Amino acid sequence: MPAVALQAHYDGERIVLDEPFDLHPDAPLKITVLSPALESEADTEEACFCAIASGDAFVFLADRAEDIYTLEDGEPFHDAV
Repeated sequence: MPAVALQAHYDGERIVLDEPFDLHPDAPLKITVLSPALESEADTEEACFCAIASGDAFVFLADRAEDIYTLEDGEPFHDAV
């Protein structure tokens, strides 16, 4: 099964998914706990990025075989200001 990020919360006894998801019993999971002390959305976003960067979910991107695009692929995108 490919990795997927799910929103959940801890109810004091167990982790509860916020949305239904077909999860098989004994499915292997990796849990990232975000500190409730973070107050602003920017802090929460930064914490998510730090958690992602310190995890191994995107380690495959360091594989040279993943470098399938060059600067000649596609067209430049210029944001309208």
